[in-house]
Amino acid sequence: MKYYIIAGEASGDLYGANLIQSIKKIDSQAQIRCLGGDHMLSIMGKGMAKHYKDMAFMGFWEVLFHLKSIFKNISFCKNDILSFSPDIIIYIDYPGFNLRIAKWAKKKGFLNHYYISPKVWAWKESRIKYIKRDIDKMYLIFPFEKKLYTEKYNMDCAEYVGNPLLETIPKIKETNFHTNYNLNPQKKIIALLPGSRKQEIRRMLPVFLETSKLFPKYQFVIAASLGIDPTFYDEFTENYSEVKIIRNQTYSILQNAHAAIVTSGTATLETALLKVPQIICYKTSNISYQIIKRLIKISYISLVNIIANKEVILELIQKKCNVKEIETQLRNLFVEENRNKIMSDYETIEKLLKVKGSTSNKIAQSVFSEVNKLKS
Repeated sequence: MKYYIIAGEASGDLYGANLIQSIKKIDSQAQIRCLGGDHMLSIMGKGMAKHYKDMAFMGFWEVLFHLKSIFKNISFCKNDILSFSPDIIIYIDYPGFNLRIAKWAKKKGFLNHYYISPKVWAWKESRIKYIKRDIDKMYLIFPFEKKLYTEKYNMDCAEYVGNPLLETIPKIKETNFHTNYNLNPQKKIIALLPGSRKQEIRRMLPVFLETSKLFPKYQFVIAASLGIDPTFYDEFTENYSEVKIIRNQTYSILQNAHAAIVTSGTATLETALLKVPQIICYKTSNISYQIIKRLIKISYISLVNIIANKEVILELIQKKCNVKEIETQLRNLFVEENRNKIMSDYETIEKLLKVKGSTSNKIAQSVFSEVNKLKS
């Protein structure tokens, strides 16, 4: 059977790679084409249609500025789907792009499955009418979403499949990490996760780096994104020779970190599941922030706090995302009592997310079964 998978950012790329592996186990004759990133590329090789780094734009102002490129990518994707003629299209997150493709694909008669629901519980709830119209099956990754889809939106086609991070988080800690990456073994590591998009990194990393000057007894390590050219980080770190840049080793860095400063996104949940005390930071353009502030309808921006339904981790947003505030809160993370409280909350979050079996395997089996039904 033929599968077309669309992932428009780093986390979706990782989940997509795992899903592809699961599909291939179930369907040995599978033909797969995708839009994704380096994780999917490492498995797909020639099956990659376009890299997500040419597609990922965030924020209202940024999206408006890149409208020409966005429409060009949408047109490319539609033509590529028609050329490949898949039995099913699997959309992974990235709703601004994917819901547009899904609307078109539904009219063309394609089977649409969606992995990771748009955050309709946070904002743009109006998207539900498009999801109900265009999506044949929705795979949910947060337990609270199931009740929302079933009771509020009356969508029986939505299924909670567990959270994919639980199958990607490594169980074994890398040994000799300090030695392997030429780090000072006498210094505890503070992980810096400035984001996976250039726009995020430009805003967040300078603040993170300036903070590092205030903690000479610690080793600061930047978890560089696989999808970003390594030289991109150099313009920011030129005057921070003590700060290390390690590429494509985020989990290993976190496993060996004493604390972390993290840009809001999937990385906050990854950090929690790896049991690292963290500060969550977020800053965007003032125009984007003013719009988002008026539209968002939840109390928190980080997945950790949203899942727990309380403030487990402090969120430093916009003006609060400054060196002085980060310094204060980072020192708080060094206090044993505070660390123990955070660890207890992390354990609760992990229990809430757990289900039996692999998320990727569940989705692959469901996809394979649905296509078989249509063909029989």
